[in-house]
Amino acid sequence: MSEADASTITEEPQPPEGRRKFTFPSALTVLAIVTLAVWLLAFLIPPGQYERDADGAPVQGTYQRVESTQSFVDRLNDLFLSPVNGLYGVQDEKTGTVGPDATGSLYGSAGVFLFVLAIGAFITVVFATGALDRGIARLAHRLRDRGALLIAGVMVTFSVLGTVEGFAEETLGFYGLLVPMMLALGYDRMVAVGAAILGAGVGVLCSTVNPFATGVASAAADISLGDGIVLRFIMWIVLTAVTVGYVVHYATRVQKDPARSVSGFLPGDREQSAAKTEEPPELTRLHKAVLALLGLVFAFMIFSVVPWSSALTGKADATPYSIELGWSFPELAALFLCAAVLVGIVARLGEQKLSSTIVQGAGDFVSPALVIMLARGVTVIMNNSRITDTVLHSIEGIVKGTSSGVFAIIVFLVNLPLAFLIPSTSGHATLAMPILAPLADFAGVSRAVVVTAWQSASGWMNLWVPTTAVTIGGVALAKVGYDKYLRFVWPLLAILSVLICVFVALGAIMT
Repeated sequence: MSEADASTITEEPQPPEGRRKFTFPSALTVLAIVTLAVWLLAFLIPPGQYERDADGAPVQGTYQRVESTQSFVDRLNDLFLSPVNGLYGVQDEKTGTVGPDATGSLYGSAGVFLFVLAIGAFITVVFATGALDRGIARLAHRLRDRGALLIAGVMVTFSVLGTVEGFAEETLGFYGLLVPMMLALGYDRMVAVGAAILGAGVGVLCSTVNPFATGVASAAADISLGDGIVLRFIMWIVLTAVTVGYVVHYATRVQKDPARSVSGFLPGDREQSAAKTEEPPELTRLHKAVLALLGLVFAFMIFSVVPWSSALTGKADATPYSIELGWSFPELAALFLCAAVLVGIVARLGEQKLSSTIVQGAGDFVSPALVIMLARGVTVIMNNSRITDTVLHSIEGIVKGTSSGVFAIIVFLVNLPLAFLIPSTSGHATLAMPILAPLADFAGVSRAVVVTAWQSASGWMNLWVPTTAVTIGGVALAKVGYDKYLRFVWPLLAILSVLICVFVALGAIMT
């Protein structure tokens, strides 16, 4: 999803001889640096702890300093084993320390790790059938004579995919279709860029059940994937409508007066306005069946994780209905593995191709899974050195005395620079949530609101930062200058930031 490397999208020009071009490090490298930095800081930050309630949440006002029991060798061992502990470290029930051979509850991210690989296998199998690509192409061609409807249709489709499964890098495969089609309708290349980047991006920003954003963050915050889904769904409707309206307004303006184009036109662009795009092949029965299965799988996933009694009554402690499944990552991982096999059987991929595609899909998603593992390893170092509560206590003063609405906005603002440094949504969530979630308890705010504020910050930044493959790869494929894209998008970014602050503040006040 948002973990891909931009270098795999376009071949970048070589820098002049004698000069090295700066390349922002990958999420894995950033987290390796963060791991070492946190390990060193643990020597300087005094250990401490809060008293915990029955649910394991820290009790405000109970923080106290404690003596460190770790030797230098112990600390060195924690650094050495941090990736291992980040995957399957177990927290000792008596001491609270995490280690691969301890006895207690799983602290590592093994469940989320497998879930990411499973959904990677499922998505790759779906794309291998060609159903999703052809379905979107057919939609675009069918609406080719209704420009505004075409833009809205493509953006809403991308947004739906973004909010449920983190659809982002996949948009890069549609520029070859969108650019000539938008030019043929009298628009410019920026309309194609806006439809792709902003359509999928606003869906990810308002993720409802996106496993790479909401799922990972909810797991790190120790809440259900369905907690807060009502607020996120309303946000998705409003922010998607605003974003679609913004792009359609710009497109209409350019169509009426090409001189108002932000990107301008390349030689031959204006001549394409009378061109007719070739009609994509019809959807076969197999393609329709695969698309139906895709919709059913994600619909069932939403049904299985939503706490329906709480969502419908508005009471967090409502008695669960008998129809509620209460599924979490183990069940969802099994669901997507089974769904991948079912799609392969329906699409008649054959045993050899289905097996290789599942393996390939899981392999393609190893990178975000490793990011989650490394980020969890950082929290293990903090836990074993007993500085997590000290960091939490240092931020407690910011929360104390602030209203719940202000607190939610602060969470959004604090995560903006973190999202720039760690463009991996999964890594950012795993790293930040162990600190942010307990702060919500202090502020009397639902942890689900913190998850929503966090993912909004991550999604908002990923609409424009040059460290993401979706943005920098998209403008390169459309042959639009990055500076021109920034000029085009900044008014929308301002509008979205205001709306996000309003939503998270209201969500905090209502909870």
